[in-house]
Amino acid sequence: MTDTVETETLEKLRDLTSPTPDHLVELHRRLEIAAENNRALDLSYTVVDSPVGPLLLAATSTGLVRVAYEREGFDEVLDTLAAKLGPRILRSESRLAAAAAQIGEYFAGHRTDFDLDLDYSLSSGFRQVVQRHLSDIPYGRTESYRDVARIVGNPNASRAVGTACATNPLPVVVPCHRVLRTDGTLGGYIGGLEAKTTLLSLEAAA
Repeated sequence: MTDTVETETLEKLRDLTSPTPDHLVELHRRLEIAAENNRALDLSYTVVDSPVGPLLLAATSTGLVRVAYEREGFDEVLDTLAAKLGPRILRSESRLAAAAAQIGEYFAGHRTDFDLDLDYSLSSGFRQVVQRHLSDIPYGRTESYRDVARIVGNPNASRAVGTACATNPLPVVVPCHRVLRTDGTLGGYIGGLEAKTTLLSLEAAA
């Protein structure tokens, strides 16, 4: 009898000290739910695969706040977000499920615009004005930096438009890739010129 009790006790202790992968998944899911219910999170994030490489997606309670390319360094991006938005960060596939699904649909050629709540708090002033305009550029179309400057009411600010596009915290979803130089060449892009070409080619083929 004593041996049976000792065996059961050891098994329970083993479960606590060596959780199975399923146990860890369940614990993480419960942590996500508890944190969101108690508004204890500053930021949720996940990583999704795409034709332009892995993308980090991050959201606040307001909406999607950051899309980052792997070349930016995901750890560095998360460190910057923690410094700017708060240190309470948790990986959460469920919180970013809608964004991940819509990005998948976009790359599959089934979506031409995004229907997501966006948080523009990482930008301000003229940069935010420009970035908010970018979603008005139709799918499959492009504008020049000069065009954008004129449309947002500052026709002499082409260079500042370029800076706003280069610092866009929501690439792909907020389509800075649709802005080109006046001569039609690509200009810069936070994800690299190969990624910009891929996005433009995807949209041109639709």
